[in-house]
Amino acid sequence: MARGSLALQRWICVLLLLFVHAAHCFYLPGVAPQDFKNGDELKVKVNKLTSTKTQLPYSYYSLPYCPPEKIVDSAENLGEVLRGDRIENSPYEFKMREPQMCNIVCRRILNAKTAKDFKEKIDDEYRVNMILDNLPLVVPIRRPDQENSIVYQHGFHVGLRGQYAGSKEEKHFIHNHLTFTVKFHKDPVTELSRIVGFEVKPFSIKHEYEGQWSDKTRLTTCDPHAKRTVTNSETPQEVEDKKEIIFTYDVEFQESDVKWASRWDTYLLMADDQIHWFSIVNSLMIVLFLSGMVAMIMLRTLYRDISKYNQLETQEEAQEETGWKLVHGDVFRPPSNSDLLCVYVGTGVQFFGMILVTMIFAVLGFLSPSNRGGLMTAMLLLWVFMGLFAGYSSARLYKMFKGTEWKKITLKTAVTFPAIIFAIFFVLNAIIWGQKSSGAVPFGTMFALVFLWFGISVPLVFVGGYVGFKKPTIEDPVKTNKIPRQIPEQAWYMNPAFSILIGGILPFGAVFIELFFILTSIWLQQFYYIFGFLFIVFIILIVTCAEITIVLCYFQLCSEDYLWWWRSYLTSGSSALYLFLYAAFYFFTKLEITKPVSGMLYFGYMLIASYAFFVLTGTIGFYACFWFTRLIYSSVKID
Repeated sequence: MARGSLALQRWICVLLLLFVHAAHCFYLPGVAPQDFKNGDELKVKVNKLTSTKTQLPYSYYSLPYCPPEKIVDSAENLGEVLRGDRIENSPYEFKMREPQMCNIVCRRILNAKTAKDFKEKIDDEYRVNMILDNLPLVVPIRRPDQENSIVYQHGFHVGLRGQYAGSKEEKHFIHNHLTFTVKFHKDPVTELSRIVGFEVKPFSIKHEYEGQWSDKTRLTTCDPHAKRTVTNSETPQEVEDKKEIIFTYDVEFQESDVKWASRWDTYLLMADDQIHWFSIVNSLMIVLFLSGMVAMIMLRTLYRDISKYNQLETQEEAQEETGWKLVHGDVFRPPSNSDLLCVYVGTGVQFFGMILVTMIFAVLGFLSPSNRGGLMTAMLLLWVFMGLFAGYSSARLYKMFKGTEWKKITLKTAVTFPAIIFAIFFVLNAIIWGQKSSGAVPFGTMFALVFLWFGISVPLVFVGGYVGFKKPTIEDPVKTNKIPRQIPEQAWYMNPAFSILIGGILPFGAVFIELFFILTSIWLQQFYYIFGFLFIVFIILIVTCAEITIVLCYFQLCSEDYLWWWRSYLTSGSSALYLFLYAAFYFFTKLEITKPVSGMLYFGYMLIASYAFFVLTGTIGFYACFWFTRLIYSSVKID
């Protein structure tokens, strides 16, 4: 036996080594490294303009920036379109390891409209996003509180507001000179280079030149021949009607020790790992507390109760018994609105499957931030294919409730939740469309989403429903009485509304710290890539939802209230209410959104997220209680 386990351990070690080796030997599709020779052309792409104040993205060329000869859209996946990404080519072109100084991009004369456009974007703190070799452009900023600590801001601001010395009038200044730094890692053998960093320092400078403007004009404020570079001490470029703006850039190349495989580390560097560990420890305390309660109920109370109940001999003694045993003839009576419960349980299973598989893919590194839109695309496709399990689980439950029209329940499962989400999404999209934002989903993409829903998801739900309904009916462990038992008057703390609201606090408490980081990554445009922490928190959420529902379900049955079906769903599902309230708190304390339209978008999207969270947590609670009631009543002998 010992020899067999030793052999097994060796096999596991060998498999792990092979797995680790394989992980180092392949790159994910679309993110393989690109090698550049000296003098190779490097093409900078531009992405959307973003603002944390408005949450409305705009295309780069919605502002009168210098365009290339022909604007070409890069191929975008579904996730990128839904995120509002609009990746296009730009006039910025570098040559590998060949520094350039004071390259003139173009000259613009502003009119009243273009000056107003620039001013609006500066007021709303819009940032320009660019991409080189799939790396986003960042502005390095030194943290004043820590020495040698640098944080990276994604994209550079369109401009800034300020005053001239001795003047109280506030002016708008545009960042028209960019000093790019391209960091590269050189292979000592082949002399080939790989790009590992893309940084910029933006400047506002009123460029000057002698004589009339022509293609051969040399600037006096920035001259490569005189080795004159742009500094912060220059006169800034004001944004006003009829003002002339000359756009220029420098490129520096800097060798780096960072290898290509680690180039995302600076973007994803988490300075607050301790907070995440604190979050997990905090959540584990909640889980341990609940686990203790469940263990006490299961081992002490139930064991004693079942033993006593099974030893009873006379009917008189049985009648003297109180608590959960008395409602055995009613506990499996189908609930009111049982069809709707089947629909929501099926949808919850679909959502649970999508989240679980997405998390596993993310933890294994398949959804890296270098694959823009990958997370959104994966979640959409997984949602569609998980329709199979939605149909199966709702049909199984429906058959247990003695239902016969499986097609009707399957159609409801396939349509109810997505229709509500789609309706909210459509209204929000119309609002974004009205703002002429690039975040508006085009008609073609909307059609693709409808096709995924009706063309793939609905048929899969029907396949699942057919298979589920063909399975034998789930038999109740005890018989149901023909006449419903009267429920005695309940204590105030067993009031359904009160116990449901109490039940949602602990599942929310288990995730709310991690929720802060997720909201920050979504609304403050930061990368979220700590899926390892998130996966642990997700497991804790499942356990917490299950345990709090079992505990409250047991107390409910002990007080002879057998209407547990819906209450078990709503108990853990009520955590979604706290999630929405926390989102409102986050809006007023952390975000600087001032426009009503942006506020509507925020609360609209958070309503969708809370609704999805309700369906997910409610289903977990329901199945936990379903398993618990079947377990305890199957242990009781009923004559």
